Amino acid sequence: MSLIIPARYKRKLLPETTETAIKTIKDTFQRRLAEELNLRRVTAPLFVLSGTGLNDDLNGVERAVTFPVKDLGDRRAEVVHSLAKWKRAKLGAYDIAPGFGLYTDMNAIRADEELDNLHSLYVDQWDWEKTINDTDRNLDYLKATVKSIYKVVKEIELMIYKMFPHITPRLPENITFIHTEQLLQRYPDMTPTERESAAAKEYGAIFLIGIGAPLSDGKPHDGRAPDYDDWITPNSDGYTGLNGDIILYDSVLDRCFELSSMGIRVSPQSLEKQLEMRNAQDRRNLAFHRSLLSGELPASIGGGIGQSRLCMFLLQKAHIGEVQASIWPEEQIEECRKAGIELL
Repeated sequence: MSLIIPARYKRKLLPETTETAIKTIKDTFQRRLAEELNLRRVTAPLFVLSGTGLNDDLNGVERAVTFPVKDLGDRRAEVVHSLAKWKRAKLGAYDIAPGFGLYTDMNAIRADEELDNLHSLYVDQWDWEKTINDTDRNLDYLKATVKSIYKVVKEIELMIYKMFPHITPRLPENITFIHTEQLLQRYPDMTPTERESAAAKEYGAIFLIGIGAPLSDGKPHDGRAPDYDDWITPNSDGYTGLNGDIILYDSVLDRCFELSSMGIRVSPQSLEKQLEMRNAQDRRNLAFHRSLLSGELPASIGGGIGQSRLCMFLLQKAHIGEVQASIWPEEQIEECRKAGIELL
């Protein structure tokens, strides 16, 4: 994705008012999310030790920001990419019962991001994880959880409208569920991102199921690490995967807008299969993976919801830099300034 400059863009809130709106969105959303999913807040790390297997390696190619720790004999630590695996370990450590879970503020630095309207070096999201029973490892449970999250997003959208009546709601009443294979069959000549945009524009809000496993063309829709989401298990729709993305249609940028990546987590059996598919069997010896394979970690569902992205979408901004402080290429700052897009 390259920088998009919307034609005749006009910001709907001044920067000072935007800051107030950001706080209101963040405070209210996390409270309602916790109520809806039965979550309690916990404190999360900014970095973890290298070599433990706890850090999320995203698509497997992004480099973590690392540094030596003097008092640990220069053993290296790395800034988290996300807390996908750390949260599951914490569920087990706190012995959280099925039906209940935790959430936290996750802050990350992703040095390899290509900086544009939606992607920043600085990532802030609500990372959440919930203990489930083995019998909940199915598509119906995943869909019910997605609907609960979408309900809260809709509530906050209405709240913003009541605060600022000129920011009119855009989301449809319901979110549509669709599988990546269905998108491939419908739009065989499009790229994955183009397929997402076409579906998001048609429905307004979609949950795209099954990200990580190869499709009928032999390629996955998008990358997923093999050791947190379950993308290999067959589901009741006749396809593969118990994970996906919440994707909205952003009328400001006229494109798809990924808000959340989430899923039912791997079982010991699906972890074995996915490690083999990605030729990553060496991870079996890492502390997190040993615990999971030996049955020490609970079954769970979890995900991340972008904080700045939620604010950007609900306040109808054109650039994530309008709702978070980060650094950008000088030419991007200047191009945005000329278009009336003021980056914080």
